Amino acid sequence: MTTTSTNENSTFDWPIRIYYEDTDAGGIVYHSNYLKYFERARTELLRAKGVSQQLLLEQQLGFVVKHMDIDFLQGAQLDQELTVKTHVSQLKRVSLDFCQEIVNLDGKVLCRAVVRVACINTSKMKPTAIPNFIISEFS
Repeated sequence: MTTTSTNENSTFDWPIRIYYEDTDAGGIVYHSNYLKYFERARTELLRAKGVSQQLLLEQQLGFVVKHMDIDFLQGAQLDQELTVKTHVSQLKRVSLDFCQEIVNLDGKVLCRAVVRVACINTSKMKPTAIPNFIISEFS
């Protein structure tokens, strides 16, 4: 099994704003919404690298979250402008590890996660090798 560490300097930034629908009655982001922000940033990173998840699905390939470690450090609040920072920290034959942080405009980290995403054959629901053109984008 080949493992490649990737360059942390290639961080992808995705801006978000906190809307009323994201919050609880106290105006604080509900915890599960952080998962959505992280997911969207990973999707946009792949899109920025020229990877169409729609085309992958047409080839019966998909990415699924296999494992996640998450730290909620400080609650985000209604109307805040934030940035989701994402980089690939580890690349294996069938998985990618994403390090992600949600930061405020002052650069303070509100939430961080390490997310392992596995490539699967969607018809067999079994792990499969990440296509070479994707590996080359992160090597």
